Amino acid sequence: MAQNYGSKRTVVGAHYGLRDWLSQRITATLMALFTLVVIAQVLLPGEMGYDKWAGMFSHQWMKLLTFVVIISMLVHVWVGMRDVLMDYVKPVGMRLALQVGAIVWLVGCAGWAIQVIWRL
Repeated sequence: MAQNYGSKRTVVGAHYGLRDWLSQRITATLMALFTLVVIAQVLLPGEMGYDKWAGMFSHQWMKLLTFVVIISMLVHVWVGMRDVLMDYVKPVGMRLALQVGAIVWLVGCAGWAIQVIWRL
C-alpha cells in the first residue's frame, strides 16, 4: 500500500494572489483616468448635447482609449466575480454555471458597448 507523504495540493479556490491584485489595481487606474478624461471633455465650453458627445468619441484616440477601458472593465469585473463565486459558492456545478453565465453576460455587455461607441 502506497503512502501519501506531504500535503495535498488544492486546485480550486481564489489563490491567484499578486496577479489578481495587480490586475485589479491597473484596471481601476485605467478606468479612473478615462473618467477624468471624459469629465474634462464634458466640462469644456459649449452646450452639452448629442453633437458634443458624438464629437468626443469621433476621434480615433478616444475610440481606442474607450476600447481599452471596456476590456479593462471586463477584466476587473471578472476577477472580482470569480473571487466572490470561488469564496461563497461551494457546489462546483453551481459555481461553474454562475461563472459561465458571468462570462456570457460580460462578453455580451462588451459587444453592446463597442457597438454603441462605434456607431456614434
